[in-house]
Amino acid sequence: MMSSENRSHFSASCFGVTEEARAKINLALHVTGQRADGYHLLDMLVTFADCGDRLSFLPAQVDAFTLSGRFGETLAGDGGTNLVLRARDLLREVVGALAFPVHIHLEKNLPVASGIGGGSADAAATLRGLTRLWGMSLPVETVAGLALKLGADVPMCFESRPLIARGIGEKIEALPDLPGFAMVLANPLTGVSTPEVFRRLATKTNPALNLAADLAGTAGWLAAIGGARNDLEPPARELVPEISAISAMLQADGALLTRMSGSGATCFGIFSSMAAAQQAAAALHDARPDWYFQATETVSGGM
Repeated sequence: MMSSENRSHFSASCFGVTEEARAKINLALHVTGQRADGYHLLDMLVTFADCGDRLSFLPAQVDAFTLSGRFGETLAGDGGTNLVLRARDLLREVVGALAFPVHIHLEKNLPVASGIGGGSADAAATLRGLTRLWGMSLPVETVAGLALKLGADVPMCFESRPLIARGIGEKIEALPDLPGFAMVLANPLTGVSTPEVFRRLATKTNPALNLAADLAGTAGWLAAIGGARNDLEPPARELVPEISAISAMLQADGALLTRMSGSGATCFGIFSSMAAAQQAAAALHDARPDWYFQATETVSGGM
């Protein structure tokens, strides 16, 4: 039975809250070293798409977790749900008695384990959503510590805005000048092992990401992104040849720039306009209806 204190929160929060878990796009990913504990040191240029998963949080008599969405079935067992539930439980340890039971619903629209931060974005959205639902105002450093406990990508997904992330992902610098891009996300729905991708890296001490201080406008940023790289893409292509095929398809349909995101297998193509991206996504879906294609826009630094 709920305590009188929890009942008052139930009443005050009866409408629940919703959080978007935007897809995280690695516009660039440079592997610059490796720590003694095995974690790789990275320089990442990151933005976020206006598509992604969606989580809703509603007061309940007992904790519950449900799934829907195109890829919800993939998580019907225990895979992939753990980060959401771990985020809930970690935050509850901090909040204590005020953390009344909650029904969390995850609408899983992004492919699982696909290099666009789906699970990390879901965990970050859980921290944001439950903080709101439970009426908490926590110190920034407390939330940042919880996010990092959940995974190296979670702090940047908590920010969910254009940024540079260094170290293992915890050193974050906002990029207010990064413009939004029209984009197609493409995934052959073939699994790729992140540990195996890192194992196959030819070198783990690659040049750092260096961006000019005076970058301006879409053309300037596109040129800078084109001069960067994803060091994980060559080994990922060895493991999953479909990555090369899907990148070629994006180029053939008019992408100005293509690259793999994260450790794969999602690739992105940047297009001249949203109309061009939508047209390309439709054509690509017609060609391979068994793969994942999504036209989207990324958020700008000014949001």
